[in-house]
Amino acid sequence: MEKNWYVVHTYSGYENRVKQNLEKRVETMGMTDKIFRVVVPEREETEIKDGKKKTYMRKVFPGYVLVELIMTDDSWYVVRNTPGVTGFIGSSGGGAKPTPLLPDEVSRLLDQMGMTEDVGADIVVGDLVEVLEGPFAHFQGKVEAVNTEEELLTVIVDMFGRETNMELSFAQVTKV
Repeated sequence: MEKNWYVVHTYSGYENRVKQNLEKRVETMGMTDKIFRVVVPEREETEIKDGKKKTYMRKVFPGYVLVELIMTDDSWYVVRNTPGVTGFIGSSGGGAKPTPLLPDEVSRLLDQMGMTEDVGADIVVGDLVEVLEGPFAHFQGKVEAVNTEEELLTVIVDMFGRETNMELSFAQVTKV
């Protein structure tokens, strides 16, 4: 089983309380190996009122919380029965499990909130990656080495019939 992101519907205005309740339940029920992150989709906004600058967090999707988990009967039960949760989005009801968010949807949402997905976690030596930015954008190469501490990859790119070693950050590549 793999971990995915799911959208949970809550009472409007109770998103942060649901996040706290769910995080407590995960700890007390020993579900840290199945339920990983709970995120309230928010973004920072600045408003000027009476000549003073005020910064506040605005909810992007009021009434919704994102949860990263491995979908099992236990994890589904814990989230569904958390106070303030009205259900999962993408479930047809009648005990049917919900469908997860697509990876590109999740990365777009997390980028908007200033959070980044741990891109390098699933990249290993021998994987084929595509360079996203810089002079080698859209080139594909093979991963030669992975440095998780510094979040760097050594990638071999074939350019004009000649192999070129490049050192790139996890954010500069995507797995093909």
